[in-house]
Amino acid sequence: MTKHRIYTTSFASVYPHYVAKAEKKGRTKAEFDHIITWLTGYNQEGLEEQIEKGTDFEHFFSEAPQLNPARELIKGVVCGVRVEDIKETIMQEIRYLDKLIDELARGKKMEKILRT
Repeated sequence: MTKHRIYTTSFASVYPHYVAKAEKKGRTKAEFDHIITWLTGYNQEGLEEQIEKGTDFEHFFSEAPQLNPARELIKGVVCGVRVEDIKETIMQEIRYLDKLIDELARGKKMEKILRT
């Protein structure tokens, strides 16, 4: 089976677009970074290192220090697909991140986004 193109796309190339989406809606880069660290277990330094290295999405998630078990509470639709129904692990992780940035951009409170 051929991998989806997003797997080989560098996280660093998409990161500024995520940040721009959040900032356009009055949210901050710090809030977005907090979401990423919550989801993946990277600390801020580790996140910045992954961005500098140009790590692709597949390795960004497969090498994440500790994926948050609460991420499985993320439900809803992204790009017309229910995130909880996605079978490919890496694609599901990517869509979890997409869903969280959508929630951030829509103005949801951080406590709700982080499922606390």
